[in-house]
Formats: sequence, C-alpha cells, structure tokens
Amino acid sequence: MKIISVVGARPNFMKVAPLHRAFKKFRSVHHMIVHTGQHYDENMSKVFFDDLELPKPDVYLGVGSGSHAEQTAKVMVEFEKVLIREMPDLVIVVGDVNSTVACSLTAAKLLIPVAHVEAGLRSFDRTMPEEINRMVTDVLSDYLFVTEESGVLNLKHEGVSDRKVFLVGDVMIDSLMLYREKAKLSAISHQLTVKCGRRILARSYTLVTLHRPSNVDETENLRTILKIFQGIERHGPIIFPVHPRTRKRIEEFGLSSQFAAVKNLVLTEPLGYLDFLSLMMDAKIILTDSGGIQEETTYLSIPCITMRENTERPITIEVGTNVLTGLSSDKVISLVDDCYADKWKKSRVPDLWDGKAAERIADILVNAKTLEH
Repeated sequence: MKIISVVGARPNFMKVAPLHRAFKKFRSVHHMIVHTGQHYDENMSKVFFDDLELPKPDVYLGVGSGSHAEQTAKVMVEFEKVLIREMPDLVIVVGDVNSTVACSLTAAKLLIPVAHVEAGLRSFDRTMPEEINRMVTDVLSDYLFVTEESGVLNLKHEGVSDRKVFLVGDVMIDSLMLYREKAKLSAISHQLTVKCGRRILARSYTLVTLHRPSNVDETENLRTILKIFQGIERHGPIIFPVHPRTRKRIEEFGLSSQFAAVKNLVLTEPLGYLDFLSLMMDAKIILTDSGGIQEETTYLSIPCITMRENTERPITIEVGTNVLTGLSSDKVISLVDDCYADKWKKSRVPDLWDGKAAERIADILVNAKTLEH
C-alpha cells in the first residue's frame, strides 16, 4: 500500500510527522512525503523537518511563492507528474493551504482516493483563502478526519456521507505531546535574554505571532498592532517572531523605527518548532491570528487572544483558553491586563486530544484498504 502525504507550509509538518510515525508500524505501508515547496527557507521549512525528526522528503517540487492561482497551478502541474509516476493507493492532504487544495484536486482527477486531515473546519468567511481551500478539499475527499465535533456537524450540513467522516482528534496535539519534553531543553529563552538584555522568565512575557494579510497588509492595521504593543509593554517583554511577510510590510509602510521604539518589544527571526513550543509553554499569554496556535494554547492551558473576527476552531473558545477580539486595540489591551491580573476563564482539553489521533487515522486507512483488497 503506497501512501503519499503532502506538506507545503510549516503547519503541515507538525501534522504529517505523527502520521509518518504511525504508518511505520505497518510493514504493508510505503509512506512517502512530497514537499511542494510552498514555504521554503531554513527557518520556515528545514528546521521544522529537523525538529520533528521527519526524513528528507521523497520528492521536493520547489514551486515557491506566487499568487494563489500561480501557486496552485504550479503545484498541480508538478504533483500530477509525481502521481503518474508513483500511482499511489492514497493521497493524504492536511490543513488548508494552497498545496492542500491543489494536490487533492490533482489526485481526484486521476481517480486516486484522497484523505483530508483537519476536515470540516469552517470560519464561514469566504474572504479567507483558507476557507475556500477547506471547502473544496472536503468535497473531493474520500476520507475526512475531523478534530472537533463542529467539523462533523459542518460536513453533515453540507451533505457529506457519514461513512466518510471520522472524528479522530488533533494530530497537532500528537506532535505537541511527543515533543514538549524535548522543547523544555531549548535554549531560546537564554538566547533572547542575551539578545535583548532583559531576562526572559516563565510567565513574565507575551508571545505574539501575526501574519494574515487582513492584519498585516494595511498600514492602519499595523498601526493598531503597534498601539497594542505600546499599551501592553508595561507588563514585560513582548516576544514577536516576525513572519517574513509581516517584516516586509513593516518596512514598506515605514514603521520600522516606531516598532523599534517599543522598549519591551523583542523582534526575532521565525523560530523552529521546538524553540517556539518552548516559548509558548512558558508564556503568560499569546496574541495570534494563527489557527493551530489556538489549539496548542487550549491544550497547554495558556491564555490566547485571537486577533481575528472569526475562527474555524470554535471548540477553543467553547471549552478552551481562546478569546476572539478582532483587531481592536482596546479589547486586546484590556484582556491582556486581565490576564496579568490572573483573571482568565477556566478551560479543559477537548475530547480525543490525547496524542493518538495519528494512530486512529492510520488504523482506519490501513483497515479500509485491506477490506477493499
């Protein structure tokens, strides 16, 4: 049984790593990893492979950046060549990036079954490219592996057959649970202490990750983010690993000196998985517009503010630590004040977020293929 898993951007690596380990216990499975190259530089890609102990990809497509249409088209052209050459029994796609939809569409047209990991998540905001990617991928998929109950309900409402849908838990949490002890050995806090001349102590800092176009592609929105930093710096260091897109916009809009003037703001290059996980585990609070970080903070019981108008992961709000604020400086500053005053809602870990999601997925797929044969 030959299975190809597709990775394209950093969040994909954390999802495919536990799947790769889970398939190793089956002698009958030949698991290949195809890296589309949607994200690729040392910090955005290779470091994650090293941290997650993933083997070198079997195939690297090297598509690079471009518009959504260009990137999707390039991935489809190159991935089709791989599928025709390898003729796998199954293609696994994860998440909601352009590589996800491109590879699912290519496989479906060649009549190769598709499994979507993290299926059914919906923000109900079609201005987000990721929402389009999720919806199209789910329509094309033969196996839909869901992280939370809302995903099951969404797929039911969209008319997807129950026999295709499996509530299995969250593979991101599989990786987190496996590597949290290793992440504790990271020297990143010491390195940042040396860099900025201020001690980076556990529960003394705010961790930030912002990269979505809706937040960083407009001058006024970046000015709002700057205002937030100015409003919360009195609480201690603000550690901000800066996505290349965000750094480029800060420079383009002439805001570099104003960000540099925020006394407690510590800007860093993008970090590897273990270094970021280490900082996340010891943060007092996290400000983000990421999807996966909402899940990781809920598991870790770390307060999380999601600076978006919506989320495709409602369970992180319903039972987790997550709060939606949009890009409102007053709301964010007030909530950060509350957090440092130790006022935050109670939370719990969602059902099936137990480190065994990848094992469940592997068992389902291998048994399904065995029954077919």
